Amino acid sequence: MPHSAEPRAPRPARRTIAWITAATLCATAFAGVVATPALADTPTTLTGVILGVGADETQRIVSWYSSADTAQVVQVAPTASLVGDAFPASAVTFAAAGTANISTSGGFNRHATITGLQEDTQYSYRVGSDGAWSSTTTFQTRSFEGDFDFLFYGDPQIGSSGDVAKDTAGWVDTVNVSLQSNPNAELLVSGGDQVDKANTEAQWDGFLAPAQLRNYPWVATIGNHDVGGKAYEQHFYTPNTDRSGQYYVNGDPSSNSSGGDYWFIHKDVLFIDLNSNSYKTSSGGGGDAAHIQYVTDVINAHGAQAKYTVLVYHHAIYSPADHAQDTDNKTRRVDFPTTFSKLGVDLVLQGHDHSYSRSYEIKNGEKAKADEKPGQNEVFEGPGGVVYVTANSASGSKYYDLTTPKPGDATSGAGNGADPLNPSNYWYNSVENQEHVRTFVKVQVQKDALVVQNVRSGTCAAPNAAVEVGRVLWCGPANGTQAAEPVGSVQDEVTIHPNHGDGQDIQVDVPDAAPGEFGWTINGHNGLVDLGTATEKNNAYFEATGQINPITVTDTRRAVAPWSIAAKVGDFTDGSKSFSGKYLGWSPKVVTAGGGAVAGAAIGSGYDGGTGLSDSRALGSAAQGHDRGAAVLGSDLDLKIPVEVDKGSYRGTLTLTAISN
Repeated sequence: MPHSAEPRAPRPARRTIAWITAATLCATAFAGVVATPALADTPTTLTGVILGVGADETQRIVSWYSSADTAQVVQVAPTASLVGDAFPASAVTFAAAGTANISTSGGFNRHATITGLQEDTQYSYRVGSDGAWSSTTTFQTRSFEGDFDFLFYGDPQIGSSGDVAKDTAGWVDTVNVSLQSNPNAELLVSGGDQVDKANTEAQWDGFLAPAQLRNYPWVATIGNHDVGGKAYEQHFYTPNTDRSGQYYVNGDPSSNSSGGDYWFIHKDVLFIDLNSNSYKTSSGGGGDAAHIQYVTDVINAHGAQAKYTVLVYHHAIYSPADHAQDTDNKTRRVDFPTTFSKLGVDLVLQGHDHSYSRSYEIKNGEKAKADEKPGQNEVFEGPGGVVYVTANSASGSKYYDLTTPKPGDATSGAGNGADPLNPSNYWYNSVENQEHVRTFVKVQVQKDALVVQNVRSGTCAAPNAAVEVGRVLWCGPANGTQAAEPVGSVQDEVTIHPNHGDGQDIQVDVPDAAPGEFGWTINGHNGLVDLGTATEKNNAYFEATGQINPITVTDTRRAVAPWSIAAKVGDFTDGSKSFSGKYLGWSPKVVTAGGGAVAGAAIGSGYDGGTGLSDSRALGSAAQGHDRGAAVLGSDLDLKIPVEVDKGSYRGTLTLTAISN
């Protein structure tokens, strides 16, 4: 008696497609390394976690301290994929590197670079290894194109007032105030001097106290109070860093000193960060000449990739207070400006002088336009024009009072003469300010302007350590004769328009194309695929043939990522009777061409050998870069079953699965 076999195709499995696609994306979103960490015999303590900037928007660098010298990683996943605090199986790990800390720090340091980040995504991460993880925290990426804001902080210098707790309180408050008012800021940039004593970890604990340093990338800068030990390098690992001897004060990277110059690109800005502590060759390093060559090489290699170039270093060369007339700053004031002008630098951010100043437009070490007015709120940079900004204390641990220009001194180069338009200021400064209140600098990067604001983050009231402990005797505008302005008020603002040369720059913003869709449907009402009554062949087997219901695959995504449709069949059953799905084979075909679709390979019935469709087999696929569009896929079916199979009306289910990156 002949046997009948009745396989049927399932309904469109869109939920299955969505899950597989999401899982594939999570698994490939990072170029990570899966590590199997060794477990310590005793509990491992992980401290000092800080999120650092990476080489570009797709990267972050995480640094931390560990009590044990074990293999450790950063584990990362899109926050939406976590279930409670549990990381998904698709979470990616990035192996950490590091060394033993110096004796005054104890323990070990670790760092790892997260790569392959996607824009507009919140990520969760933790550091450590199985059985010894840090707490989980998050960070948010933004669009990789367009305008953005970053915040610049002058000298927290925790410990400088003599009271670490008060300095920490002021620093924490400034970070809170600045990010509550600017939650979408994309970078936190340092003016140097994170701490007062380079290797005092209690001060580093105070600096690292703000929780936001785990959420927003920190752009570290070496100050003169950071440079005299290795703790700075232990706490911060920076991208694209040249740590050769010429960028160290003493020329020796292996000594108990920190150093190095580095650069990165964020959206349309090329940032270059220098170790300005090394300024003379007599100490052993390469001095200012090495920094000038470094800046020249980086801008020549990468300047065309950005609209703006921003330099960051600690020692302000156009500052208004105690350090304005220092010999080393006068040396830099001669060495740096001409090169910066020739290379087209737009903005220079500095610290060190614990006061605020904004220079006039400076070209080749001179005021570029004699008629630029003090406090002018809009500057149109000419060829070679550069604006220099010095940030005041972000913690309130120390302030320096403004100093007086030297009568008769030069009004260019290294001179400290008075501004003819405002004789109480140095010739180079459009704005000078000291109110003995905490501030931060906000920089808005726009398509054709940089907007710089000096913003008050505190008042004369606590937390304001230098005022609280009596390091300064007055507080408020006009040398304390006026009441302090409110938190969040803007003390200075300028819009800097970059120079476009003699031509006319033309810009157009191209938005993201519609993302398109990938999906598949079974044509018609997806009726039963009836193979009819099997025919006995050569007294050896039964055979039945037919065709699957056609499947339409549509892919209009901009990424034109590869896709494939595969299928497998389970056992055919009739009550308690069954036979293996391996006896079903097929010959896929493209019924209607489109979208770069190609048919899968023909698979014979397992009766003739092999596993047939009991294993997943390709119905069709399209390669990366295929044309957008739709295709209709089909397949001839061939079922061969042994004559020993019992009589019955058997059914099996052909399960279709779509996979796309």
